[in-house]
Amino acid sequence: MSTAQWLTGRVMHERLRPKRHRFEYSVRYVCCDVARLDALRCAWFGIDRIRPLALFRRDYGPRDDCDLDLWMRACLAEARIPADGEIHLLTIPRVFGYAFNPVSFWFCHDRAGALRALYADVRNTFGEHRGYLLSAKDHAPITDDTVLVCRKTLHVSPFCDVAGDYAFRVRRREDRLSISIDYRDRDGLLIRTAIGLAARPLTGALALRTLLCAPLFATGVLMRIHWQALRLWMKRVPFHGKYPPNRETNET
Repeated sequence: MSTAQWLTGRVMHERLRPKRHRFEYSVRYVCCDVARLDALRCAWFGIDRIRPLALFRRDYGPRDDCDLDLWMRACLAEARIPADGEIHLLTIPRVFGYAFNPVSFWFCHDRAGALRALYADVRNTFGEHRGYLLSAKDHAPITDDTVLVCRKTLHVSPFCDVAGDYAFRVRRREDRLSISIDYRDRDGLLIRTAIGLAARPLTGALALRTLLCAPLFATGVLMRIHWQALRLWMKRVPFHGKYPPNRETNET
């Protein structure tokens, strides 16, 4: 499993208006080279098959069983982004066949190791998904100070309109990774999210300890989403409901 890392940390989510609402949870992710997924196969980690921990190709990108590395490289080539190095996927793995990922991140590097693109693979609770391919101005290397902005086009929360934009920032320091996401609507900053993670090699012993100590870390994501939605409803935050299907929703 030398091709994979296990990342643990915290996620903070804060809504600023019309009612202030903040929560923080522990999170666990796996990060792997998408070109070497098959090297992860073992008795306790599966690729496209149920194991204690697993990744299914159909959960990402075009949502089929294609080669994810080739698919992403085609997207990068079409966008003329010079990311010809390793592509790493940061995601919550399936646990005994189940996981819900609000957003998975693809880190696309050039051959020198510089980050050239970030692909935010967003999924909502209605089964819809949207991919945001982000790069710096003129596709320059992405640094700690780079802000990556994209227009919001997917209905994610019934307490938010489909309007405005996201601003992403990535910071990396050796085995530390932080990702911040600011969401702005017509009236300015509405929601900010911060993810802070520490990485270490993924081993069988570490996977076993995780499953024993936190067996619901994957299933708990969806439960927490609905719990926080109930809290927002009780605070009388305006409810927008689900938007009709949009052709852009499933485009990548």
